[in-house]
Amino acid sequence: MSEPVKLRAQNQAHCKDCSLAPLCLPLSLNTEDMDCLDQIVKRGRPLKKGEFLFRQGDTFESVYAVRSGALKTFNISDNGEEQLTGFHLPSELVGMSGMDAQAYPVSAQALETTSVCEIPFERLDELSVQLPQLRRQLMRVMSREIREDQQMMLLLSKKTADERIATFLINLSARFRARGFSANQFRLSMSR
Repeated sequence: MSEPVKLRAQNQAHCKDCSLAPLCLPLSLNTEDMDCLDQIVKRGRPLKKGEFLFRQGDTFESVYAVRSGALKTFNISDNGEEQLTGFHLPSELVGMSGMDAQAYPVSAQALETTSVCEIPFERLDELSVQLPQLRRQLMRVMSREIREDQQMMLLLSKKTADERIATFLINLSARFRARGFSANQFRLSMSR
């Protein structure tokens, strides 16, 4: 088992220079506010396929924005079974579900070489008080996650296996299209 990767600061593209900014936390921030956000973001070495960003039960300290690659999140049930909870693509935030219990309820593992921006939550929380636009964007992201979770619960409870796969592919297609990629041809980095 690989250990969670600790990220360290590196000189890489800043939020204002990132092509994913319109889909990520900096959405609707002005340049000055983006610079404030940039000061708290940590960018580290990429995760290799199979490496963990964090593990189920680890202390919650940060949320992460996927810059490139893909992550899967899953939990391990009481009987040791891996239960998939999501796939995360560039510009999507991972780790927010750890806020309330101060521990990550899932593990996040790279499906391919993946780069992330680490955003220490305590600093993000402080900054969101100073920047109302950032606070609103955080609420939008949380709302979107709740809506997607509700759609997933409906999907799992009402559809056949073929319908679930078709819906999953349609969802991925829309997510790739939103990032400027082809909606019709894309590579699936997950194994099943």
